[in-house]
Amino acid sequence: MELLQKGAQAPSFTLRSTPDQNLSLEDFRGKNLVLCFYPADWSPVCGDELALFNEVLPMIRKYDAEFVAISVDGAWCHQAFKKDRKLRFPLLSDFEPKGEVSRKYGAYREKEGESARALFVLNGDGVIHWSYLSPVGINPGADGILAALESLPVEEAAS
Repeated sequence: MELLQKGAQAPSFTLRSTPDQNLSLEDFRGKNLVLCFYPADWSPVCGDELALFNEVLPMIRKYDAEFVAISVDGAWCHQAFKKDRKLRFPLLSDFEPKGEVSRKYGAYREKEGESARALFVLNGDGVIHWSYLSPVGINPGADGILAALESLPVEEAAS
């Protein structure tokens, strides 16, 4: 499956945000949303990538956008990683069935059994405005996300 592209409706999902709470795509309706799929908590590149997004979170929110990161790690692992790294955004667990949401977005690495390093910017109607698949060993940075948020049509950004 290929990475979902601009203009596609983002597939709906409900995933664990903590061991006893869920978050759904629908919870972000009316807001722009950045989805960050990443391979694994505690890996050096993922840790650096999420730390960078944590730093630019105020810039992302200026575009009436929220940020959510998704991997196949379990909710307890996410909870420990989030606390350790002082992350200020939800980490969602695509654990069971493993990688189901990553697969829907074309962001699953079957052989490795983990999410790819992929980014999506969705408008307030849940339509993909921008997507990017990064080489797994490379931190994609935040420039692409910020440029995509800036390029959202005003009516999309305000919806």
